[in-house]
Amino acid sequence: MSPREYGERLAGFGVSPEEVEFLVELFASLLDGHNAHVSEGVRQVLGHAPRDFGDYAREAAAAGAWAV
Repeated sequence: MSPREYGERLAGFGVSPEEVEFLVELFASLLDGHNAHVSEGVRQVLGHAPRDFGDYAREAAAAGAWAV
């Protein structure tokens, strides 16, 4: 979903136009790809190489992490 579509849904839930505008701009900025790189911080903190979140989520789902 694009930030604009998200904003339209928020507006549909009664979120004020000012808040919608702020959140749309915030998410557009956060999700524009400029932070999409791997750094050494994970390795330094956890002691192992970082993993792709998509891989983690697929493995967790297959293991039943979100089973009801």
